[in-house]
This record gives sequence, C-alpha cells and structure tokens, in this order.
Amino acid sequence: MQRPLRFVVEADGGSRGNPGPAGYGSVVLDPATGETLAERAEYIGVATNNVAEYKGLIAGLKAARELAPDAQVLVRMDSKLVVEQMSGRWKIKHPDMKPLAAEAATVLPRSQVTYQWIPREQNKHADRLANEAMDAGKHGRQWEPSASTAVFDRGAARALATPPAAGPPGDAAAGAAAVRAALASVSGTTASAAASAPAEADTLFAAEGSGAPEPAPAAAPGPTAAPASGWGPDMGTPATFVLLRHGETALTPQKRFSGSGGTDPELSPAGRRQAAAVAEALAARGTVQAVVSSPLRRCRETAQAVADRLGLAVVVEDGLRETDFGAWEGLTFGEVRERFPDDLQAWLDSPKAAPTGGGESFSAVTRRVSATRDRLLAAYAGRTVLVVTHVTPVKTLVRLALGAPPESLFRMELSAASLSAVAYYADGNASVRLLNDTSHLR
Repeated sequence: MQRPLRFVVEADGGSRGNPGPAGYGSVVLDPATGETLAERAEYIGVATNNVAEYKGLIAGLKAARELAPDAQVLVRMDSKLVVEQMSGRWKIKHPDMKPLAAEAATVLPRSQVTYQWIPREQNKHADRLANEAMDAGKHGRQWEPSASTAVFDRGAARALATPPAAGPPGDAAAGAAAVRAALASVSGTTASAAASAPAEADTLFAAEGSGAPEPAPAAAPGPTAAPASGWGPDMGTPATFVLLRHGETALTPQKRFSGSGGTDPELSPAGRRQAAAVAEALAARGTVQAVVSSPLRRCRETAQAVADRLGLAVVVEDGLRETDFGAWEGLTFGEVRERFPDDLQAWLDSPKAAPTGGGESFSAVTRRVSATRDRLLAAYAGRTVLVVTHVTPVKTLVRLALGAPPESLFRMELSAASLSAVAYYADGNASVRLLNDTSHLR
C-alpha cells in the first residue's frame, strides 16, 4: 500500500498598524527535500494581524489540497493563537476569527492536518512572502510569484519538517518532540523582517492578538506549550484608549477656564488645523478602531475631523465632558485668584472642594470619569479607541492608571490636540504608553 504524501505548510500574516494594510504569505514544502512546492501571498487591504494569519493558513491549506487532496499536512506557524485555536486547545472568542477558523477546518479533513508552533525566525519564508504582499499593496498592486525573493534554508526545512519515525500520522505529541529536538540542532538562525510587528510609534496604540486565550474544556493532549516570556502571563490584547485633547478654541491661548458649564465654544481656525493634523497622523498609524467623544462642541468637531478621515462614526459619551467650573467659567487663573481667593485655595488643597457657584469637584469628576472608563472598557474590549475629551478627563485617566494621588493633576502638561495613550489589561492593570504627544502638530 502506497504511503500518503506528506507536506509541510508554513504560513504567516502581518498588519502594518493592527488593523492596517495587511497581507499574508504561505508556502508548501516537501519535508524530505525542503523543496518549495507552492507559494501563496496576497495583499488583503486593512485587517488585523490575526485575520491575516488565518488567511495565510487557509491559502496554504488550499495550496496543499491542490497538490494532493489526500496528503498528510503539518502546519507550522509562529502565531501561537492560531495554532492553539486550530488544535482545539484554546477557545475562539473573537467574532472575526470564528468564520476564518471554520473555513480553515473545512479545507482538508481534520485527520489529515496537525499544527505546530515555531519561533518567528524559523518562519522566515512565509514571513518574507507576507511582507512582499504588503509592499505590493502599498504600491496599488497584488503580489506576483515572479516577484518572490523569499529564501529558505532547505537543510533546516528537512530537519524540522520530517515527521517522527514512530507513531501514527497526526501524532501531535511525537511531532512536537521531533520539532523540539530539531530546533535544538539548528544554529545560526537569521532574524526575519517581522511582518506582524508594527512600527515603533504604532506599538504605543496597539498590541498583537485578539483577546485573552481561554483553554477549551476537555482538551486533547497536545504539544507542550512554548515557555512563557515577558514580565508575566499573557493577558491578551488590552483595550487601548488613545486620549486626544480637543483642538484650540478662542479661550485656549488665553488660558481661561472652559468647562461644561460655560459657553461651549467652537474650534478656532487654529483648532481646526490641529484637528486636521491629528486626523492625518492617526490615519497614517492605522490603529484606531472606534471614535468616542465628549458631547461638548470643541470635542465633537475634533472627533468628527478624525472620524471622517478614518471612515468611522463618532459615538458621544456624556461622561467625557469637562469639569463644570461654576462661576470660574471664562476667567483666567489670575482673575479667579483675585475674585475668589479662598475658594481657589480650597480647590488647590483638596480634590473634594468645588469651584465657586456650584461647580464640580475633582472627586466628583473622578467618579464620573471612572464610571465612563468602565463602560467603555466593557464596550470596546481588546480594541483601540480614540477618546476625544478635555484636560481634566485625560489627566484623571492617566492619574488613575498610574495610581498617582489627586494632586498629580496639577503636575501634568496637556497641550491642545495632544495625544496620550493608556492600555487596560484583563487583570485590571493599566499601562500609560504616551503622554502629551504633539509631534503631529510640528
């Protein structure tokens, strides 16, 4: 009886922005010789890393099926998320992943396919193809096989891809042992261009993955998981708030109190230019997935400028409004000190003190902003959200993320149309990634 053919499929996908311009690459290899039997790559438009990785997997499996529909296939990817989900050890929770995983599972019978995780440096062929696809898309073209410059170490392919001598086809545990042994014997690996790694500026606003993986119940035994790396357990993709202070109004350069109890001014010409500049900067990063705004006019105008550039809608959230400064609205700090010296000193001394005339204390603002933060985290879990708001809400969110005392509000600079960023993780911790960035205005 003739033994069934065996193929190795290696796949990768990347997004320059997550989400951003994305592409995938996949290759079918002969495990005995390391020969490349088929290559697939495609620019897929704006998508996330994980969507691109799944599409690369599907393309690789389809290429293997075209070569031999009854072949045994070992899929090797550096995406632990895809490998664990397709192996049935992690649940698939993200709605964008479910139909892609279902499609991948139907390309070939489940009994013919096994999955193995490999380090990124061992996936350089598919990685290069994914980068070539994204490069082609950048110039308005699709990848063509004649343009491929992907190279692969055939000796490493042969060593790593050969199935174990013992055990039935599809024995994942034996396969994992063979791969680990082969990896230990491979030296001189070359770092690849990381298709799924966004530019340094973009890492402030995005993180790889689509949610904290959750082990499925009664999972079958499988390969030993890769050792954990980093400072702690993987909490999945955080919800990231990109905090944008609105552009200038006529009151901004004069440094007048302008809260939610005043005249609700519009953006000045300078403020509209700032809004356009930040819109271009965020469009270039390509990471924002939703836009939420304070109800006040200056924020809504700033948010709309960005949303129009990104093709998104603006969601208005009342809890993001600025402090009500009561009788201080429209006055400078010096004017308040002259007219209401005792009230001003009390306000500076205690977060529980409110501005003159029924204004809002910082304690009250903190309660409002905290409740708003929690609502937004529930609504936008794992996503990158542009939050267009005011000085006090931005400083409050940063203060709470740092665990800093209330008086820290007076020790932060926050310019008009500046960007800050806070990432919120599944374990309740937060990380301040950016504060008062105005580079897009220069």
